[in-house]
Amino acid sequence: MNGASREALAAARERFDALTDNTAVDATKLADELAAVTALLDREVSLRRVLTDPAQPGEAKATLAARVLDGQVGGETIDLVSGLVRSRWSRSRDLVDSLEELASAADLVAAERAGTLDDVEDELFRFGRIVSSSSELRGALTDRRATVSAKSGLVRELLGGRADQRTERLVIRMVTHPRGRSLEAGLDGLSKLAAARRDRVVAVVTSAVPLSDRQKQRLGDALGKLYGRKMHLNLDVDPEVLGGISVRIGDEVINGTIADRLEGAARRMAG
Repeated sequence: MNGASREALAAARERFDALTDNTAVDATKLADELAAVTALLDREVSLRRVLTDPAQPGEAKATLAARVLDGQVGGETIDLVSGLVRSRWSRSRDLVDSLEELASAADLVAAERAGTLDDVEDELFRFGRIVSSSSELRGALTDRRATVSAKSGLVRELLGGRADQRTERLVIRMVTHPRGRSLEAGLDGLSKLAAARRDRVVAVVTSAVPLSDRQKQRLGDALGKLYGRKMHLNLDVDPEVLGGISVRIGDEVINGTIADRLEGAARRMAG
């Protein structure tokens, strides 16, 4: 997002945080309702365009949104959506993307209250790695011919009783409503959103063998000092790296593996 949309989302996040700081607010219900509004505006393009039309007064758009949603969702959700449509958006799609983010954030709030946010974050990462390593599973979860019920059932079969219920909810929503994204990109986005909820940076660490607790602590401390923020490590083991570790933080890669050094040496010799 850029320009007006970025500012609108920042304001929406502040309103969302203020709302969910109140533990009396049912975060799971809020997630379901925001997801329902996301699906509605994703489907009803003409309504979405009216609600993001910069030529229309913000209050008029908020009134329209409240009228459409009245009796369908609760007051908290209507207030959040009204605030969103009062804002200016660079693209109409940005409004829907923001609603979807808030729906996921509400599930993460529920996990945070339950003390399982760390588990959810790790489970999302691990599930993403499983999907990327299994073309058969990925094909089943992204098959356009499969029904929503079939995809939901497959996720429940895979995660039911093995993962936090909030992880299951987030994955089902991503699988059944990908909204043009790859499954891997969607899961990665959820993992980053979970990390941001804890104000941490996600570092994907790949090593030839599992790291010891001491190594993980030292690496996390070193990266935290380097980036000036608390660091959460998502750990992956790949024997092909031969030795050392590779660290990916966003688009930046810090590569200290033997395989990478050998590849570099080969390139220099060839040159």
